[in-house]
Amino acid sequence: MIPGKYRSVSGRAANNVNCGLHLVIQTSSLPEKSKVEFKLNKETPSFSGRLLQHDLERNYSSRQGDHIHLASSSMPSFPILQRSSEEKILYSDRLTLERQKLTVCPIIDGEEHLRLLNFQHNFITRIQNISNLQRLIFLDLYDNQIEEISGLSTLRSLRVLLLGKNRIKQISNLENLKSLDVLDLHGNQITKIENVSHLCDLRVLNLARNLLSHVDNLNGLDSLTELNLRHNQITFVRDVDNLPCLQRLFLSFNNISTFESVCCLADSSSLSDITFDGNPIAQESWYKHTILQNMMQLRQLDMKRVTEEERRMASVVAKKEEEKKRESHKQSLLKEKKRLTINNVARKWDLQQHRIPNIAPNQDRKVSDSSQDPSQLHGSTVSAFPEETGSLDSGLTNALQGLSVTDTHLVEVDGDTLSLYGSGALESLDRNWSVQTAGMVTTVSFTFIEFDEIVQVLPKLKIKFPNSLHLKFKETNLVMLQQFNALAQLRRVDQLTIDPQGNPVVNFTLWKYYVLFRLSHFSMQKINGTEVTQNDMIMAERLFGILAHVASSELPQYRMISILGDARKKQFRYLLETKGKKPGLVNEENNDSKRLVGENTNRAMLNYTTRDVYNERLEEIKEKKKFCKMYMEDLVKEATEINMKNEALQKLWPQMFIELVRDAVIEIRNKNSYMKLCLQQITDQK
Repeated sequence: MIPGKYRSVSGRAANNVNCGLHLVIQTSSLPEKSKVEFKLNKETPSFSGRLLQHDLERNYSSRQGDHIHLASSSMPSFPILQRSSEEKILYSDRLTLERQKLTVCPIIDGEEHLRLLNFQHNFITRIQNISNLQRLIFLDLYDNQIEEISGLSTLRSLRVLLLGKNRIKQISNLENLKSLDVLDLHGNQITKIENVSHLCDLRVLNLARNLLSHVDNLNGLDSLTELNLRHNQITFVRDVDNLPCLQRLFLSFNNISTFESVCCLADSSSLSDITFDGNPIAQESWYKHTILQNMMQLRQLDMKRVTEEERRMASVVAKKEEEKKRESHKQSLLKEKKRLTINNVARKWDLQQHRIPNIAPNQDRKVSDSSQDPSQLHGSTVSAFPEETGSLDSGLTNALQGLSVTDTHLVEVDGDTLSLYGSGALESLDRNWSVQTAGMVTTVSFTFIEFDEIVQVLPKLKIKFPNSLHLKFKETNLVMLQQFNALAQLRRVDQLTIDPQGNPVVNFTLWKYYVLFRLSHFSMQKINGTEVTQNDMIMAERLFGILAHVASSELPQYRMISILGDARKKQFRYLLETKGKKPGLVNEENNDSKRLVGENTNRAMLNYTTRDVYNERLEEIKEKKKFCKMYMEDLVKEATEINMKNEALQKLWPQMFIELVRDAVIEIRNKNSYMKLCLQQITDQK
């Protein structure tokens, strides 16, 4: 029996296998006297020099004098290996063909009992001709030129496969080797760990000196105890915490720079020996403390035993607490700066609305209602300015003296909510928001911003934050129902919250019904936190349906199409085509059309024009009037001159006609002379 125990070492073992080979290579085309003999007596390095050593090597350490004949087959490229009967009896289960300058695997007949086969230090490019060795347990192809793992599908008993120092680029064709205990693939060109999840009995995996950039796809290796990944290009590690038996992990000389990239190691309860030397992370001052603090079960780090003193030092939390305190202090400063900024924005807003006189910045903005105080953060009321922060500690108070209290806008993303304070915050919509952040925002809140300014950025909002479903307005000067028309240009609105503070429109009894009517294509779910019912939609249609009908019916077609623009021309034509059809058919088609085109055309007539746009249009109209007036004056002047010329012509025409007739009669009075004159003129013209 060959023992099933293996041991790992960092260098070549001292005990080597001594063997003498007597090889006779005979070809059928050579006479007997032309035999070529090679005698090789040397010390053969043990397999442990490549990190892995099988205990069975010691069972054969005294073997001497293999006599092997390689005779040519019918195919000259595959020599046939033959051994004497004595050799077969003495070393029946072991065959060593190392350093024989082989370029192919020879055909091995009559050796089906072999359990150990050694081809190391040759020039073999492909694994072949060993499919009949179904009892093989140990196969060594170290230091060859193999580019692909193949030809092993029948070796179901194989437990040790050594393919180090070859040219393999991909781990493959190991599906049938479910009994593998050791797999050595170091010194190849492998870029990815794959196709090993079925090796549930594998205990040692060596992938050192490859081209790996990350570690994953390790699930299923439930027996793995040692994983060697030295000298790769690894930047992060995953799935190692899913290896229940892993004890030794070697990650020396890679590109690991942060603990976060290997944080899964902290969740491994079996890992006892790990190496990071030669990585950027090993140069950090916090390296050892962080590793030991997060991996308390380690017994060795970078091939050095972890002492109890080192564990105690790593367990000291004073430094961590200090960092935590600093972070908390930083967060407090940020929160206070946010509070001060909101108060400054609120003061500026009040000045614009002429609610308060222009007072000094160190005076309070007294607000009694907690719901109206924008300085309330996380449920605790804080005062407006640094001199009022008596509840804060002295260190924070001193730090607040350096905060700017002149900021006039604030942009904040908190979870799925984008909050904009002050008109200057609208410029943030021009930023290059990341796809992740923009896609995460579902609620947009506007505070202390004129609604007319908000209307101008709604197209940007629709593009930048396509998932925004909930709009909030507080202190935005919503004063009339027509302003809600502007929201129709958004992609979708599920919820609308209009704060009574600074929005007089909510004092109108029917404002909610108008919103439901004008924005009916959004199928709104909530308004100011209240669920929208079917009865609300019916009431909205009854109250304002006639308004949309009047708005659309009073306009001529060309004017309506110009207002709608290209986006709704198709819908308008559809409505014109449905006129004259049967009511039932029209209703069915209307349902489909509504789903396709969204906003109703009649409602689309209800637009909102901001004051700035309205003023611009007035100026444009004035310019057009001026141009038309000048144009008409020029036309009238030109027409007057033409008329005067016509009257003068009418007065002169009788006399002109008499003179023309007289000249013609005189000219043709002498017919011969006239004809000669005409011929002369014709001749001159030619």
